Amino acid sequence: MFKEGKVVVLGGGSFGTAIANIVALNQFNVALWMRSVERADRTAQERVNADYLPHHKLAPHLVVTSDLALALRGATTIFFAVPSSAIGDLAQRIADKVVTGSAIVSTAKGICGDNFDMPSELLSQQIPHARVAVISGPNLAKEIASQQITGTVVASEDPMLCKLVQNMLGSKYFRVYANHDQRGVELAGALKNIYAIIAGVASAMEAGQNTKSVFLTRSLAEMCRFGTHLGANASTFLGLSGVGDLFVTCTSPLSRNFQVGYGIGMGKSLAKTLGEVGQVVEGINTTKLVKNKADQLGIYMPLASALYATLFQDQSIEVSLQNMMRAEQNYDVDFMENLND
Repeated sequence: MFKEGKVVVLGGGSFGTAIANIVALNQFNVALWMRSVERADRTAQERVNADYLPHHKLAPHLVVTSDLALALRGATTIFFAVPSSAIGDLAQRIADKVVTGSAIVSTAKGICGDNFDMPSELLSQQIPHARVAVISGPNLAKEIASQQITGTVVASEDPMLCKLVQNMLGSKYFRVYANHDQRGVELAGALKNIYAIIAGVASAMEAGQNTKSVFLTRSLAEMCRFGTHLGANASTFLGLSGVGDLFVTCTSPLSRNFQVGYGIGMGKSLAKTLGEVGQVVEGINTTKLVKNKADQLGIYMPLASALYATLFQDQSIEVSLQNMMRAEQNYDVDFMENLND
């Protein structure tokens, strides 16, 4: 017997598949939509997403389809598990199919276009008759699929929407915590990708543990400095969506952003490294957008600026690392002042 409501997960990558399976195992009626007809048919038949989570069986009643209209029929909760660059077009495509009052949950960790829209903002613009929340945190899909203990954050100004998502996703191995700072949670999820690339570079160049700890803590300070300028709560960056996600993506080879940084640190071109990763790497575009935004607002971002120079201005990684270490020596935790605002 299913629990009340139908859930749809849009996006058949590793994270979308993992989320859909969690909700299905929690006894909800769930459909997983994939863009590829061939992959959807194969996954439905084999009961495993061979391209992204090849060793993890799907719940027997999880519906896998490439028919978007069929997937959305009767849906009361919709998870957007697609890259940030795809959210706008997909939201436009389904807007007239979304029932008023439905819940929409974004899982994207990026920034949507040159207007610097957060995924939730774009979804609210395109589908104004829905309620919108976001989830973010240290959530590597393969570990979630393996039922390793994981925590995530659901953020919305609507406390009932947070409770709804907690009920759908919460289990003995997947803990879901609530936060009302939706902007801060989204910014943290996007920003940490920049620093995961830097961490990958540092690892490839065999930086010592002292060096890595400097990068990690200054990355957190830089994230918070930028986020609070854009209206986020500083304390959000000390939670799962901030330091928790930052730690995971800066230390795990499962992180795509870390993998790209590692490839660059090994002397490979960006194009070659992206080809080897084979999936969307949000941190590349985020670095560009954040650097431009920081320049516009006069926000001091030495790490992001140095990475930008390597990715987009052909500056050698050695020079960029040197520039990072030449950054102004200011207060250790100057960003913490915002906690008392």
